[in-house]
Amino acid sequence: MSVSSRRRRRHDGGRRTQEERRSRTQARLLEATMECLVDLGWSGTSTTEVARRAGVSRGAQQHHYPTKMVLVAAALEHLLEAQRLAYETAFAVLPEERRNVAGALDLLWEVFREPPAKALVELAVAARTDEELRPLCRDLNERILQVILETFERLFPANTLTPDFTDTMLRGVFAMFVGLSVQNALDDDASGHQTAVLRQIKDIARLVVPEPGQPAEETPPAARASEDAEARATA
Repeated sequence: MSVSSRRRRRHDGGRRTQEERRSRTQARLLEATMECLVDLGWSGTSTTEVARRAGVSRGAQQHHYPTKMVLVAAALEHLLEAQRLAYETAFAVLPEERRNVAGALDLLWEVFREPPAKALVELAVAARTDEELRPLCRDLNERILQVILETFERLFPANTLTPDFTDTMLRGVFAMFVGLSVQNALDDDASGHQTAVLRQIKDIARLVVPEPGQPAEETPPAARASEDAEARATA
């Protein structure tokens, strides 16, 4: 082996190690950002505290993410992708009898109570009054909805729902889960109200999205009612 080859291998190996260190540092910073948002809220989150929790120097933090907004923007992307992967992975390992719409909703409710979802809700609420944060979060709800929609289509490819009805249905579920998650963060469902709402949502969902292997109605009841209302309005 030539000297130049040995040098190239050492250089490549060193570069890979440097890239791995860079990825690990960024991952620690993004996880620490999520923790700060959950524990301290948007106003209490600072780059100094994030660096402390991540166990990196302020210089290292600024090298990767120069400002708080750059850091939060990267954390937002990280949170969205992490949630999507976690949900799909969790659904894939469910027992066969729970791989249905009720099981999917149970998992989605778990996702909404986890720290990543809490951090995203914190950002969305804070953006209402923060002029600098608002542009970053303006389309946050739409992006989360798109992830939910894409996941639903992958998990239930045989469903016969129309695209418009599916979109509206999932928007309703998303809105309910956001509200329920805020309530849950305050009282941890001490009175069981959130559990009761979730149970009713699942009962309704079973009528709209049939169990695997069962035929679906050509037009779900809710969609049929909507179509009837539109027909009356245009008559």
